[in-house]
Amino acid sequence: ADIQVKPKVIKTDGRFIAYADGTVLDTKTNLMWASKGNGFNVNWYGANNYCENYRVGGHMDWRLPTIKELETLFDINKPQIIGGGMFKVNHTKLIKLDWHQYWSSDVKGECNYFFNFENGQIMCFEAHLNWDSARALPVRSVK
Repeated sequence: ADIQVKPKVIKTDGRFIAYADGTVLDTKTNLMWASKGNGFNVNWYGANNYCENYRVGGHMDWRLPTIKELETLFDINKPQIIGGGMFKVNHTKLIKLDWHQYWSSDVKGECNYFFNFENGQIMCFEAHLNWDSARALPVRSVK
């Protein structure tokens, strides 16, 4: 039988568990998140590509999250100042976000969606898939 070695837990924050392998498990949603975003603004295609090629924690099934999945991370009771004081984002400190806008996999017609961690808003930009305005945060579903 295949034996999987559980990574070492380094910190917990309520329902979130951070592991030494650079992953964070949300025990409520059963989603595993990268412990940090990609670190620079990209267009939607770049964000999608980054997530699909992400290889952390020995997993190959990373993807761009849906808007609903990003929404589950928003927590108004956990504010953090980022960008040298430019922005306040609201989410668990176990996932390091260095920007306030993160792309989702949701695209409808001319509308592509990203989530704003400053105010919890779902934002739609029409025909801006090529606009380097948001960042990528890989996610995977835990079986």
